[in-house]
Amino acid sequence: MTTADLQTESVSRRSLVWRQFKKNKPAVAGVILVAAIGLVALLAPFLAGDVPLVVRKDGVLYLLPNILTYRSLVAENMYQNFDRWQPGPDEFAWRPPVPYSPLRQNLRERLEPPGSAHWLGTDDRGRDVLSRIIWGTRISMSVGFIAVGIAVLIGIILGALAGFYGGAVDALILRLIEIWICVPSFFLVITVMAFLEPSIVNIMVVIGLTGWPGIARLVRGEFLKQKQQDYAVAARASGLNDRRIIFRHLLPNALSPVFVSATFGVAGAILTESGLSFLGFGVPPPTASWGEILKQSQSYVDFAWWLVAFPGIAVFITVVSFNLVGDGLRDALDPRLRQ
Repeated sequence: MTTADLQTESVSRRSLVWRQFKKNKPAVAGVILVAAIGLVALLAPFLAGDVPLVVRKDGVLYLLPNILTYRSLVAENMYQNFDRWQPGPDEFAWRPPVPYSPLRQNLRERLEPPGSAHWLGTDDRGRDVLSRIIWGTRISMSVGFIAVGIAVLIGIILGALAGFYGGAVDALILRLIEIWICVPSFFLVITVMAFLEPSIVNIMVVIGLTGWPGIARLVRGEFLKQKQQDYAVAARASGLNDRRIIFRHLLPNALSPVFVSATFGVAGAILTESGLSFLGFGVPPPTASWGEILKQSQSYVDFAWWLVAFPGIAVFITVVSFNLVGDGLRDALDPRLRQ
């Protein structure tokens, strides 16, 4: 089979997978929701904040956020109280739709229910809940993707080595996987975080280091199957080195189950981060996080229902969206499940 034939077969397989995926309406809805959540995380500075996005003052148009412009305006004493600044006749300030910083406190407005001023209410320090949920989306999505990226990298390397070389290498990596799987990952994460300084970087690394065994097993199984195929035998017979055979020929054909596992892994990582923040081992306050908002609700759950409902809904929608995408990918990539 020539290279052109292999490329044509790969393109036709991707088309088949995409057609099958589009038939799964819940999976398509999950993709739309994930894309919307990603946009919220990406555009958080433009959706919620007390710094105006566009300011016109003294005939000069300032586009914010721009750190150099911001410093020049601070030097003019314009932004010392920028949340109270009102533009003059020839001036204007265009603020984000949610004109509240996730960190700005106002004790006179603490624990206010949802209303026209604060659409989702305020917390025990008078901070806007909607603003904190929007900025908390960045934390959740960052933890989900980076932690799963670390797990996928480790799992691919170890799984590829075990499946390709077999023998003692395979036995050693399998024992390591079995030992790692025996330890409950969530309790392991809590134990490790208890000895580390609370930070988002530590959370990403710890979750990533505990999530690789399942991916390694999938990659190992795919390599055991793929290395017996004719193209793999031909690659070895042509004298290619192991690194080229593994990463150029075998790995691209072994990644399909990894995509499915990674999708479910993102949902699991987001849920784990929320649980850690709820227990006090997550992102340190006052950083906005869904789990941190839920933690605050413990003392006010009797009457401040909005501190429980809205961040809980955000976690639920995000996790369900990624699970729907994962289910759709699994059905589309598995020939036995195709309609």
